[in-house]
Amino acid sequence: MTELFDDLSPSPRLLMGPGPVDVYPRVLRAMSVPMLGQFDPEFTEYMNEVMALYRQVFRTQNHWTLLVNGTARSGIEACLSSLVAPGDTVLVPQFGRFGFLLSEICGRVGGKIETIETDWGTTFPVDQIADAVRKHRPKVLAMVHGDTSTTMAQPIEGLAEVCREVGTLLYVDATATLGGMPVEVDAWGIDAISAGLQKCMSGPPGTSPVTLSEAATEAINTRKHIEGGIRPEGYVGASGPRISSNYLDLGMLMDYWSPKRLNHHTESTSMLYAARECARVVLGEGLDAGHTRHALASDALRAGLQAMGLELFGDEANRMANVTGVYIPNACGNGEAVRAQMLSDFGIEIGTSFGHLAGKIWRIGTMGYVCHKPNILRCLSSLDAVLRRNGYDAPVNAGVDAAYKIYEGAGQ
Repeated sequence: MTELFDDLSPSPRLLMGPGPVDVYPRVLRAMSVPMLGQFDPEFTEYMNEVMALYRQVFRTQNHWTLLVNGTARSGIEACLSSLVAPGDTVLVPQFGRFGFLLSEICGRVGGKIETIETDWGTTFPVDQIADAVRKHRPKVLAMVHGDTSTTMAQPIEGLAEVCREVGTLLYVDATATLGGMPVEVDAWGIDAISAGLQKCMSGPPGTSPVTLSEAATEAINTRKHIEGGIRPEGYVGASGPRISSNYLDLGMLMDYWSPKRLNHHTESTSMLYAARECARVVLGEGLDAGHTRHALASDALRAGLQAMGLELFGDEANRMANVTGVYIPNACGNGEAVRAQMLSDFGIEIGTSFGHLAGKIWRIGTMGYVCHKPNILRCLSSLDAVLRRNGYDAPVNAGVDAAYKIYEGAGQ
């Protein structure tokens, strides 16, 4: 018997967790336009446009600015597996879950991992990282910019100078910050950086923008090989060790995105359309204006939460501008009943956390399309109602009133 299931009919949600978040309507529409062949001149021109758009989003002049097909993690793995060869030393400052992810990826490709650690909810002084770079002299310094597991943003500016001093490449994971906080690739001297669409870019998960400096490109090209069946006659591969992944080999991906269009995989057509439209929306608003919108929404949310008597998590000076950690009140146990009722009764998703923070904090995202006044007020009023049903009493309407004051002070 054939089992077809019902038509897709997902319940309406307001996604205010740490990502994914609601997608810009223009992006959804862009994903519905017709397919093109991967070497159709119209499609390859769209590829060129994506490269140009993301140079602006990343604020870089890097030629090699492209997409890695897969979720944000594919971009992370493509960068690290293409830069880190077996035996190379990698320094990973860990201030949350995703620093551990960078260490794992580098370890899987044979890197020698050195770490420094700090308490979750804090970040590192740049001088501490610089001292570790001078001590270990790594091939790559691998940094998370914004770690949604802790809601903290690690300062990056100033690290490039020490990296140049000892010949280290600087890689940054900007999955949770691109589009929502300043990410200045050229000004900060970043050599390789990857991101995703599903957070502040407010697109669907499924492709990862990446940009590479000349130094990173040179390092990758020392390991460049072309797979059998498409090698030009007389081709001789680079002398360095072959990159372990075929799919995530940035050397081969650069050939695919170059005028040579050397076949690698079939580009994810609808995801390229989505990435292109995400960039157009973000740039159309203006990067600085978008950063201001994210910061204002977070300020309003945090003012509301504190007015409700809730305690914010983490070092105030280095909180991300697009996700907020808040301690779960004792009256609400591990907070899962509150999250479940927010979803079932009000259609709002907020997040829990990982590791020793699981059941200790909620994470509330203010990212991309979600990051507007009506959604902040809706979240606060709904949370107020659900908290009351779970034994926690806040001053009546205090959260919404406090958020209103922030918006009114900003002229909204």
